[in-house]
Amino acid sequence: MRRCLMPPSYDVVVLGLGAMGAAAAWQLARRGVRVLGIDRHAPPHEFGSSHGDTRISRIACGEGPEYTAFARRSHEIWRELEAESGVELLTQNGLLVISGPGDRAASHGVPKFVEATVDAARKARLDFEMLDTVALRQRFPALAVGDGDTAYHDTVSGFVRPERCITLQLRKAQEAGAALHLNETVVSFEQEGSSVVVTTDRGRYAAGQLIVSAGAWLPGLLPRRLASTFKVTRQVLHWFRARDAAAHAAFAPERFPVYIWQVPRPQVIYGFPATGGIEEGVKIATEQEIVTTTPESVDRTVDAAEIAGMYETYVAPFLPGLSPACVKSKVCLYTWVDGARFIIDRHPDLDRVIVASPCSGHGFKHSAAIGELLTQMALEGRVADRRFGFAAGYSSD
Repeated sequence: MRRCLMPPSYDVVVLGLGAMGAAAAWQLARRGVRVLGIDRHAPPHEFGSSHGDTRISRIACGEGPEYTAFARRSHEIWRELEAESGVELLTQNGLLVISGPGDRAASHGVPKFVEATVDAARKARLDFEMLDTVALRQRFPALAVGDGDTAYHDTVSGFVRPERCITLQLRKAQEAGAALHLNETVVSFEQEGSSVVVTTDRGRYAAGQLIVSAGAWLPGLLPRRLASTFKVTRQVLHWFRARDAAAHAAFAPERFPVYIWQVPRPQVIYGFPATGGIEEGVKIATEQEIVTTTPESVDRTVDAAEIAGMYETYVAPFLPGLSPACVKSKVCLYTWVDGARFIIDRHPDLDRVIVASPCSGHGFKHSAAIGELLTQMALEGRVADRRFGFAAGYSSD
């Protein structure tokens, strides 16, 4: 007589261990929960959305003031992790959001992104200042701002190190008892009564709750009507070498903030200070929302023509201290929702499955707090803000 073997059982399974999944796995494990984390790769890796050395972290979000609490709490969590581990995660070197007269590229679908950032800052009671063209040129000479350009500036924002954050949180999750299955691919999941059963290419696992934080792979795990909520786009990050030591020094973190710049071009540019020596370059990128892809079909190569186009169109006119020498380029993926909003909600058909797609190109800065929220949703029944639900339309009220 054959015996039917029951799959190993956990309190919570976390599917995907990037920005949100790593945070959730650690938050769950530190509460003594039996947690299993599964990822098709070995995070941090370069196949998804959580790589590239740095990510902007801003408290005042032009996408909407509803994001402020996530960013603030994430800063607190990262500082706690830094104190415990001695690993530097967050640098608060300030933020510029720049725009000016004429036609300007919208940022995350928001045409007046500076004004929206100011509104979010006021609602968050942040200290900030507005800089005119003269002040921008005097204080940040590395930026070739145009006549009439103005900027929002605060000093509480900055950048976070994604690979370090993921590595540290996964390590602490394991130390707290989490089981992590890396290089294991989830094939499907289904709810059976009071359990969710996850099937992978290696086995089956049961849990009381499932958190799906699979990033660009999420649409492939959802029914078509839910998968259509998301689109995946290819993004390219570049690091250009400064022209000389003096130019490189102008990009030092103590002199140069992170920035989002609505330039008079088809796409916004954003960038960072130099985080290493001159040979490591200075990071700059654009964001495109039109051409879609998948994690399986995306072109992960960046050729010389693409680099030259980036330099000629977006780098040379606005950051003349950078040379055409591209030190490196990386491809990453954005998983967008209309209005650049998030999805943090229960699966409409499976009440024990939580879907977490807080991406839309501005997710990492919020990830530590969202991991905490997902833990509360799984263990305490907390309900996320309705604006992050499948059924919600975007609102900045």
